[in-house]
Amino acid sequence: MEFGVTVPNNWGLEDPQAVIGFGPLAEELGYDSVWTMDHLFNNGYIRERLDDKPYYHPMATLSHISALTSRVRLGTSVLVLPYHNPVELAKYAASLDQMSGGRVVLGVGVGAMTPEFEALGIPMNQRGSLTNESMDMMRELWSNEDPRFNSDRWQFSDLKFSPKPLQTAEGSPHVPLWVGGSSPGALRRAARRGDGWHPSGVNAEEFAIGRQRVRELAESAGRNADDLVMSARVEVEAHGGPSSQRAADRSRLPGDDPAGMIAGIAAYRDAGVQHIVLALNTGDAGRLRELMQVIAEDVIPQLR
Repeated sequence: MEFGVTVPNNWGLEDPQAVIGFGPLAEELGYDSVWTMDHLFNNGYIRERLDDKPYYHPMATLSHISALTSRVRLGTSVLVLPYHNPVELAKYAASLDQMSGGRVVLGVGVGAMTPEFEALGIPMNQRGSLTNESMDMMRELWSNEDPRFNSDRWQFSDLKFSPKPLQTAEGSPHVPLWVGGSSPGALRRAARRGDGWHPSGVNAEEFAIGRQRVRELAESAGRNADDLVMSARVEVEAHGGPSSQRAADRSRLPGDDPAGMIAGIAAYRDAGVQHIVLALNTGDAGRLRELMQVIAEDVIPQLR
């Protein structure tokens, strides 16, 4: 089992150096990956938590962290794909993959914040098809020397795209795309288009059920289900409770009880989670460092 940890790009820390400093710390403590989250506006539950405090761009945060680290993988959990132009994102991700030595993982999802879609002028009822097309387009740009794409939204041919990613899949340049969400549409997307499944907030039993469904759908689509990485993001309570009312309804791990955390993570491992991302639910930098160290020293060694 591999272990990732979120860095607090989404917790309102006024000093960006404090945010990016958690990347080198995670590498020093032996974590396998670091992860950032994605919203463009502070609205809904995010505004309740941050008001107008900083929510740093996920890719910019990972870019700076990449220059300060050499080993940890650099992931998004998750990019709301309809918010981003797929050509620009494909270019950014491929560039960062080259510059970081092949360490990028794009967790991607459809999003769920209606006011944010409205503010961006993006039809929320098209978010699924936008996400599917964006994934297909990025894969085309990364893998083909003469990429071509044709849909009602986007058409291109007779052009070149570079750099290609450093990582490869089935012999072609490719940044792994791990699909977030646990809806039926997300399961289909992960099975048919993804390189992995990466839900958040589900408990171990729900993950096991979803994992089996993703594998069945992948096999029925002619893919090898064993090639899909099975991952989950799980919130860790840093202060003895959920980070928001929304989080109260989602599965969580106890941050003040290493034995309980070990048992909880072991249940996810037994359910088929190969890479767990621990989302530490605080903007208190001191508490974050303390919790990261406790997990690295007292929890992870019991589960490797």
